[in-house]
Amino acid sequence: MLACRNLTVRPRLGAAPLVHGATACFPSGGLHALIGPSGCGKTTLLKGILDILPSEGEVSLHGRVLVSREELLREVAFAPQFSIAHAKLTVAEAVSCALRLYQKQDQSSLVARNAELLQLVGLSERGGTLVEKLSGGQLRRLGLALELTTDPTCLLCDEVTSGLDPRSEDQILAVLRALADQRAKTVVCVIHNLAKLAQFNTVTVVFEGAVVWQGPLAGMLAHFGIADALELYDRLSEQPRAHWQTRWAAVVADAQSAAPLASAALPVMAGRGGCERPSAPSQLRTLLARRWRLLVRDRGYLLLTLAITFGFPCLVVIFALGGLPQMKGLALESTGGFLETLQARAAYRQSSAETATLVSGLIIFQVILLSLMGSNNGAREIAAERALYEKERMSGLRPTAYAWSKLLYTALLGAAQGAWMTVFVKLLCEFPGGWGAQLAVLSATGASMSVVCLGLSAMLTSPDKASLLSIYLVGFQLPLSGVVLALPAALVWAVRPFIATYWGWAGYLMAMTDSRFYDAVVTLDKGWLAPPLAAVGVLGAHFLIGATLVFWGCQKKCWP
Repeated sequence: MLACRNLTVRPRLGAAPLVHGATACFPSGGLHALIGPSGCGKTTLLKGILDILPSEGEVSLHGRVLVSREELLREVAFAPQFSIAHAKLTVAEAVSCALRLYQKQDQSSLVARNAELLQLVGLSERGGTLVEKLSGGQLRRLGLALELTTDPTCLLCDEVTSGLDPRSEDQILAVLRALADQRAKTVVCVIHNLAKLAQFNTVTVVFEGAVVWQGPLAGMLAHFGIADALELYDRLSEQPRAHWQTRWAAVVADAQSAAPLASAALPVMAGRGGCERPSAPSQLRTLLARRWRLLVRDRGYLLLTLAITFGFPCLVVIFALGGLPQMKGLALESTGGFLETLQARAAYRQSSAETATLVSGLIIFQVILLSLMGSNNGAREIAAERALYEKERMSGLRPTAYAWSKLLYTALLGAAQGAWMTVFVKLLCEFPGGWGAQLAVLSATGASMSVVCLGLSAMLTSPDKASLLSIYLVGFQLPLSGVVLALPAALVWAVRPFIATYWGWAGYLMAMTDSRFYDAVVTLDKGWLAPPLAAVGVLGAHFLIGATLVFWGCQKKCWP
C-alpha cells in the first residue's frame, strides 16, 4: 500500500504550492486511476510522492512512514508519459542495458529476464528494432518494460495512454491490468480517458491541487451526483475547490479515514529492495559500452566528430604552407661588403618578424581549434540526456559511475584529438621541438577543454544553453589570450591562470626553445612563457575544475 498524508508539493523551494495538503491511499495489488482536469496537479502529486519535486508531508509504504524517499525508490518505479530511452539502441539493448545497470545477475539470468519483460509488454517481435523506429504505443510499452527491470512492487504511470489510438490504449491498459492481477503489483495510472474508468479498482480525483475523492467508480458517481464519468469535470467547475475539499473531508471522517480503502487487497511481492545493485565499476563498464555503441550508430554526430578531428589539422597546414618556408631563409649570411651586410640584417629582421607572427598564430590556431573540439565533445553530453539520467538514477544508477563514464569518454576523446593535431601538423609543417612535450601540451589542452565544457553540461538542463555557453567560453579564449600578452604586469597574473589558450600556446612554444622558430617569436615578446610542464600542470587544474563540476552536477537533482 502506497499512501501520502497532508502532502504539499512546490515547483521549487519557497514557491507557491501546486498541491495543497493532499491525502491519498493506493491499496496494494490493484489498478488505480488518477484523474482530474488538465493542470490540476495529477503528475505533480506523483512527483511529490517520489520527491522529484520539493514536498512536505508524510509518505508511507506498506503502512510504514518513510524517513527518506530513497527507501521508496527501492520498491516504487515511475513511468513518465514518454519513454526515456536512447533512440539509437534497439529495444532489446535498451532493456538489457537497464537490467545490467540496476540488478546484479549472471548472463543467462539477464537474457532470460530480458525475454520475459519483452514478452510481458508485447515487444518480443520488436527486440531488434531501434527505439527511434517505434510507434507511440510501442514506446509506452518499452517504457513499462524499462521500469519493470527493477521488479518494483508499485508502479506510478504518468499518462502512459495519452495521445494513443484506441487499440494502443487498450493494449497498454491490458498490460497494466496483468501487472496488477497476475503480478500483484500496485499500479497507479494518470489517465485522461474517463470512459476507461470501469477498468480500474479505484479512482482518485484531483481538482486544483487537492484530492477531492478516492474510491470505486460507482461511489464517485454517487458522490458528485452524476450519471456518467464524462460529466465529472463540468460538475467540478460548478463549485470552488474548498467546497469539494469540505465534502470529501466529511466522507473521510464518516468512514474513519477511509479505513476500508487502505486495506491491502492482495499479497505484495518482494520488489527491488531484495535485489543487489551492481557495483560502480560494473555500471561504469555498462555505460561505456553503451556510449561506444551510441557513438558508432549516431552517424551525424560521428561524421561531425571525424570531420573536425581530421579537418581542423588540415586547416592549420593550409594556413602554414605559404609561410613556413620563410624560416629556411632566416640564417644571416654576410656577402662581404658593409652595405650588403646591413641590407641582409634588415631583411633578416623583417623576415624574422613576419615568421614570428606566423608561428605564434599557427600555434594559437591549433589551441583554439582544439578548444572548439572540446566544446563539441562535452557541451551537450550530459544536458542532452538529463531526463534519462535522472530516471536511471531513480532506478539505481550510481551518480559516480555516470560521472566517471562521461569524464573518461570526453577526456580520452579530447586527448586523442590533441595528439592527432600534434602529429599531423608536426609531420607536414616540420615544426621543431620535443615530441613528448608538445604531445602532452596539446593533449592536455583538448582533454581539459572537453571536461570543462562537460562540467557546464552537467550544471545545466538545456543542451542548447550548454552549447551556447561553451561556445562563448571558447570564443573569449582568443581575445583574452592576446590581452594576457598586452596587460600591465600587475594584472597579468590575475587573468593568466584562467586562459587555457595561453597555457597551450606557451607550453607548445617553449618546447621549441632550441629552434629558430622560438627565437623568432621571442623577438616580438620578451614576457614570461610557461614551460611545458607548468602548462600541463595548469591545464590539469582546469581539468580538475571541470571534473568537480561534473561530479557536483551529477549529484544534484535536476529534472528538466
